Amino acid sequence: MGTTARAEQVGQVITEVMTPRGLVVEDVTVTPAGKRRLVRVLIDTDVTSLTSGDDLAGVVPPLSLDAVADATRAVSDALDASDAMGDQPYVLEVSSPGTDRPLTQPRHFRRNVGRLVEVAPVEGEPVTGRILAASETAVTLEVDGAERVMPYEECGRARVQVEFNRASGPDDGPRGGDGDEEDS
Repeated sequence: MGTTARAEQVGQVITEVMTPRGLVVEDVTVTPAGKRRLVRVLIDTDVTSLTSGDDLAGVVPPLSLDAVADATRAVSDALDASDAMGDQPYVLEVSSPGTDRPLTQPRHFRRNVGRLVEVAPVEGEPVTGRILAASETAVTLEVDGAERVMPYEECGRARVQVEFNRASGPDDGPRGGDGDEEDS
């Protein structure tokens, strides 16, 4: 979380209200913005609340706008009820991490099962493949039609690769297709 004592305190307050909602706090930053402070909160689905320990390959649905709006209200209420922000007014921004956010923890890989990623190993050339499964110790990628298991300790930098024209498949879930499907 953020590097300041204020961000740490705010992060603790926010975590207490996000955990029961099945959400995890990815980052909190508190920065001065004129006479106010800007509080930026990144939240995402807690993948451990969605899956059993055996399901390492199921697609995790992204946060909906309604879930982010509900979380924003809960964060605002919790901050207003606490003394974490002091008396100074603040502006609150709550969002989910974007696709440009680096994958640094097992839950980040788990959340992106089904997506194309580029992993730069600690040693060797970068690898581009689709995440097939992600455990607590390794990620399984499909690289050129073959499965490749990479322990996280061997992974350096990893990022999701944005795909605009991916063909939809039967197991693609909410991330497959071309985005033209209607919501029910």
